[in-house]
Amino acid sequence: MRRRLTLFACLALAAGASAAQEITVSAGASLGPALREIAPLFEAAQPGVRVRLNLGASGALLQQITVGAPVQVFASADDETMDQAQARGLVRADDRRVLVLNRLVLAVPADRGADVPRTLAGAAQLRRVAIGLPASVPAGRYARAALDAAGLWPRIEPQLVYAQNVRQALDYIVRAEVDAGFVYASDVGIAGGGARAAFEVPTPIPIRYPIAALRDALPAAQRFVDFCLSAPARAVFARHGFGLP
Repeated sequence: MRRRLTLFACLALAAGASAAQEITVSAGASLGPALREIAPLFEAAQPGVRVRLNLGASGALLQQITVGAPVQVFASADDETMDQAQARGLVRADDRRVLVLNRLVLAVPADRGADVPRTLAGAAQLRRVAIGLPASVPAGRYARAALDAAGLWPRIEPQLVYAQNVRQALDYIVRAEVDAGFVYASDVGIAGGGARAAFEVPTPIPIRYPIAALRDALPAAQRFVDFCLSAPARAVFARHGFGLP
């Protein structure tokens, strides 16, 4: 009987150790295509560790973490969301790193003719414009800040079609359900030729993506962060249209 209990205890410990090797990485939706390439590279370099990606709007991901989602690494599409994570004691200031940079663009369906807007004032003349929800989607927040700075938000607001994340905004553009939309430059490259950038939108602050392991995360979490900052991962990010800090 004692031997059987010992065996069960060993099996339970082994199962716990196995489960502990999975790390969940919550990341802004625009990072998805690059991270789907990077995760297998990391797993190959770290036998026994599995990476589960949880992608979405940065604000929504932060809310999940705040209420106890078992996340090990957080990568947001703006400093503001990571600032909130830090203020809530979820990450340490010393653990934050700048992962990549990006640019905001107004994109249009690829088959739209030559009559594309070249300025924010021109965008305000369009009938339907996609934008991420500014309250939870950094791309939407960047877009609103740019429109506010230009004094155009009240003028364009009635034409806006809100998206839950930047990838949804891109889908609206590719399917030509809107005339244009605010997305990242990196998103245009993954649209499969279904969208093109009309012009780059000047943003009041630079677009930076911070990354950090959560407090009390598994050691593998910090190793994943370090790997994302390594040369092999940076090459992947660059290929997907991100700028490097």
